[in-house]
Amino acid sequence: MFSHIHPDNYEQQLTDKHTTISNMFVDFHLPDVDLFKSEPLNYRQRAEFRIWHEGNDLYYIMFNSQTKKRFRVDSFPVASKLINQAMVGLIAAIRDNEILRRKLFQVDFLSTLSGELLISLLYHKPLDEVWEQEALKLKNKLSAIAPVDIIGRAKKQKVILNKDFVMESLTVEGTTYSYQQVENSFTQPNAKVNEKMLSWAKQATMGTGGDLIELYCGNGNFSIALAQNFDRVLGTEISKTSVKSAQINITTNNMTNIDIVRMSSEEFSQAMNGERKFRRLEGFDLTAYNYDTVLVDPPRAGLDPDSVELVSRFKRIIYVSCSPETLKDNLTELCKTHTIEKFALFDQFPYTDHIETGVMLTRK
Repeated sequence: MFSHIHPDNYEQQLTDKHTTISNMFVDFHLPDVDLFKSEPLNYRQRAEFRIWHEGNDLYYIMFNSQTKKRFRVDSFPVASKLINQAMVGLIAAIRDNEILRRKLFQVDFLSTLSGELLISLLYHKPLDEVWEQEALKLKNKLSAIAPVDIIGRAKKQKVILNKDFVMESLTVEGTTYSYQQVENSFTQPNAKVNEKMLSWAKQATMGTGGDLIELYCGNGNFSIALAQNFDRVLGTEISKTSVKSAQINITTNNMTNIDIVRMSSEEFSQAMNGERKFRRLEGFDLTAYNYDTVLVDPPRAGLDPDSVELVSRFKRIIYVSCSPETLKDNLTELCKTHTIEKFALFDQFPYTDHIETGVMLTRK
């Protein structure tokens, strides 16, 4: 099933993506596209598998996206070496353990460049103290591979042994930053390419000064890496879990010029326009910010019309996109007021149709 995932195919698939982007955005007269490669194998820090039970055996399965048929997975070449080691170790440890294997239907892995590992075991049964004792033994056994934590999930249950997050280390332009990444929260799956995205954005905003406003800031991924280029950074994020992680990451990295508020981009636009007052903004004077630079890393749906209008007010826009289609729609509007200065292709998802891009625009 993974015949298309091979280092020999890597350069060609990247060339194909470059051609796709060049053709798609031909009317925008792009500057030279900066290409940022992935590792050809073992680049994903996240993976999830369903579990298939067959007699006294069990194994990982995935589903073919076209045919929907299941296929067995004993190793996963796109996942980190740490995940591949843990895949083998986990199955070997639970194959003959009735308590851990019974009604287990899914396993999620989250690994890091820093060498930490988080494994979530999902069950169709309640988890009791006996399960917890066996899961602790499993944790100790797998700790021979790496520092590991285990989460057991069942209906209305979440058992954490001992924590539900990992601490990732990302190095950007010679500086290493620490990021808390919580189970089931969004993080960039290709950590090495994420470092390249952060470096590109840091270089693109070098020497600009003023303040940075970041919409969809997540756990502070960009805000923290770019903070030294700006006087102040204000990030907005709607997810409570991500906001909490961002606050922890600000403290962990000794940042003193970043503030995070929990609100959507639409709410932030209303607050900026004076249309609504928000208790969450008590103590913030939005009129005191120097709105020179905005960074957006929206979900696949892109920016809604109100958000497009909001970001068009800034002198400089950094737009990180995971959907060329919605990016094209948004740029059609943004290029009425701004000029594309830089365009980058980040190969976050090799051997797939997914294309991640970065664009820097400046006001005309």
